[in-house]
Amino acid sequence: MSLPLFDTHTHFDVADFDLDRQQLAEQAKRVGVDALVLIGFLESRFDALIQIHQQLTNWDNVPSSYLAPGLHPFYIEQHQTEHLQRLEQILQQHDCVAVGEIGLDTFLKQHKQPELFAKQQYYFIEQLALATQYQKPVLLHIRKAHAETIAILKAQKFKLGGIAHAFSGGVEEAKALIKLGFKIGVTGQITNPNAKKLHQVVQAIGTEHLVIETDCPDMTPLCCQTSTEHRTRNTPVNLPYVLEGLAQTLGQSTQSLATQLWQNSLAALHLKF
Repeated sequence: MSLPLFDTHTHFDVADFDLDRQQLAEQAKRVGVDALVLIGFLESRFDALIQIHQQLTNWDNVPSSYLAPGLHPFYIEQHQTEHLQRLEQILQQHDCVAVGEIGLDTFLKQHKQPELFAKQQYYFIEQLALATQYQKPVLLHIRKAHAETIAILKAQKFKLGGIAHAFSGGVEEAKALIKLGFKIGVTGQITNPNAKKLHQVVQAIGTEHLVIETDCPDMTPLCCQTSTEHRTRNTPVNLPYVLEGLAQTLGQSTQSLATQLWQNSLAALHLKF
């Protein structure tokens, strides 16, 4: 019996999947992926995001699709004020489950520059305001900026929670986000024995605060990587490997863990099934 799994973070709308999206969606459903979220990152991709969401909704024997449009901090140079208006328009006109992915990212040296970092903060705050206005949780993208992200969430008194996706922080940062109403998103990184910090985090915080995701086409679980030189495309079909890796780390059965993760996903996204 396949367990109901929720892929809480995918970029299943990108061109990597244009040739075999329906086939992969059917395959994902067969291995137990009952739902997935399509995440926005750039205004120029919003139309494709909505189109793929509608396509998935019309196909049979595929996971239920949910829409989460947002402006990603990594692409800060490309965002313009009118993109926020377009985002609001989508929140008004379409059934969106969350605003995402949004947050702060200083992984690149240039994004640490005061001007660009200030722009990231501005877009993050504006999108939190939209999420509050339309009563949506948010999907957070945080890289090398956990303290600043947490400070903004507190300062904005953001109360709707959501998911800290592909979590890369430490135990204290995870606990601070949980206190603010967030679930912690675990990717295929959990299958990597060298991801010691992530293993520590999931063991320290307990299963009721976790959700799983593929973040496809990235974050391919170790067991699914076919080459060390080239990136192996990740797909929603690989979500069971994330479940297995997490179950192993926590010393739990996949069955009970899957049930808990499904409930956590619905809670994080304010959904009722």
